[in-house]
Amino acid sequence: MTTMPSLTGQTSSGQSPPLWRLLQATAAAVQATRQGRSLTAQLESVPHELRPGVQALSFQVLRQLGRAMALRELLASKAPPPAVDALLCTGLALCWNDADAPYPVHTLVNQTVEAARKQRQTQAQSGFINACLRRFMRERDDCVSQTNGNLQAQWNHPRWWVERLQADHPRHWQSLLDMAQKPAPMTLRVNSQQHQVTAYQQQLDAIGVSSHVVGLQGLQLSKALPVHLLPGFSAGHVSVQDAAAQLAAPLLMHGLDTAKPWKILDACAAPGGKTGHLLELYPQANVLALDVDESRCERIHQNLQRLGQRAQVRAADAGQPGQWWDGELFDAILLDAPCTASGIVRRHPDVRWLRRPTDSRQLAQIQATLLETLWPLLKSGGRMLYCTCSVFKAEGDEAVQAFLQRNTDALLQPSPGHLIPGQSPSGLSVEHNPLGEHDGFYYALLEKRQS
Repeated sequence: MTTMPSLTGQTSSGQSPPLWRLLQATAAAVQATRQGRSLTAQLESVPHELRPGVQALSFQVLRQLGRAMALRELLASKAPPPAVDALLCTGLALCWNDADAPYPVHTLVNQTVEAARKQRQTQAQSGFINACLRRFMRERDDCVSQTNGNLQAQWNHPRWWVERLQADHPRHWQSLLDMAQKPAPMTLRVNSQQHQVTAYQQQLDAIGVSSHVVGLQGLQLSKALPVHLLPGFSAGHVSVQDAAAQLAAPLLMHGLDTAKPWKILDACAAPGGKTGHLLELYPQANVLALDVDESRCERIHQNLQRLGQRAQVRAADAGQPGQWWDGELFDAILLDAPCTASGIVRRHPDVRWLRRPTDSRQLAQIQATLLETLWPLLKSGGRMLYCTCSVFKAEGDEAVQAFLQRNTDALLQPSPGHLIPGQSPSGLSVEHNPLGEHDGFYYALLEKRQS
C-alpha cells in the first residue's frame, strides 16, 4: 500500500476532513471531467481545506479511470446515474490495485459507501455501490483478469488515443502511455540575468533540495515544492517551466545578435513563460505578446512583472491581424499553437478524458490557419518557430509538411520535431544538453527565404 503524504489538509477546527468528504468531492471532479469540464476549473470550486486531498485523489482516479470504467461495466452492465457512476468508479480506481491504494482497501470501500449515504444524489443507491464494491473485493482477481484484454483498461486512456499513438509512434507508443501514468517532475528555468545555473543549484542544496542540470538553463528537482519556498522566486530568479518548453526561446533566437532590438511576435503567449524566457535571453527585444483571452493576458503581465521584464501585451486573436498588427514585419515569430495537450497528460490527467477523436484534426485546421495567417507578417530571412505540446502527428510533422508544400519560400531548419517524454531529443540547432524527463512536445523552426 502506498501512503499519500499531506493528503487531506485541515479544516478550520484544525482536524483533517473525513475521507468520505474527500471522496465526494473527488467523484464530483470525475463527473465534471466526464462531462467536459477541466479538472483545474473544478478544483477551484472545492473548499480550500479539501483541495490538496481532492487534487491528489483526482489525479490518481483519472490515471486509473480506464480500468475503473471497465470494472464497473463488468459489475453492472447498465450504467447508473452519472453521480452514482462517478462515485463507484472513484472507489474502483482507488482500490483495484492494492499496491497503489492510498488507504487500506477496506477503508476505501467503507468510506465510498459512506460518501454515497451522505449525499442526496447518491443516497438512494448507496446499497448498489456497496454491493458492487463488496463483490469486487470477493472476486478481485477474476474481475481484473476479465478486464485485462480491454485496451482502455490496460492503458488507462481512451481506446482511440491508444490507437492514434500506435499509428503515429509505432516504436514509442508504449513508452508514451507508460510515462503518462507517472507524475511529472518539477523543473525550473534559472533567470540568466540573475544567476548562473550552478550557483542557484547551490542555493537549493542549502535548503535541502537536490537537483540536476537539464538543458541550457534548467534544474530538475528531486521533489516538488511550493514556489514560495524557492529562493528568490518572487524576485524573478527562477520560473517553473518544463525542460521541453525551455527549448523554445533558444531555438528561435540561436545565433542572433542579442544587442539588436529584434521585433518578435509571441502568438498565443499566455501564461507568458516563453515570453519571459525570450526577454531574459534578449532583453533588447521588442516583444508583442498576444492571447485571445483577456484574463490570461493578466497572467502574462504578472509573470513579466515578477521577472522585471517588459513587453507589449494585447488581448487579441492572433488569427485576425487586422485587429492588432501595425503593418511592420516581424524579425521572428513564436507560434505556440492551440493543441490537444496530448504531450502533458502527466501534469493534466483529465486531458485524455476531455478530448474526443475529432479534436486533433479540428485543432490541426486552426494550427494551419494560424501558420498561413502569420507567415506573411514575417520579414524575408526571418524565423518562425512552430510548436505544440502534443505528441499527435496531425498537430506536428503532418501540419508542418503540409505547410511546406503550400509555401515554397519556407525552409525547415534543424529542429527537434516530436519530443518523446523520457528521451533526449536529437537534431537541435542549439548546444545539446540532455533534457532528462520532459513533456511531449513538437518543434519546427522555419526560415523565410531571402527574396
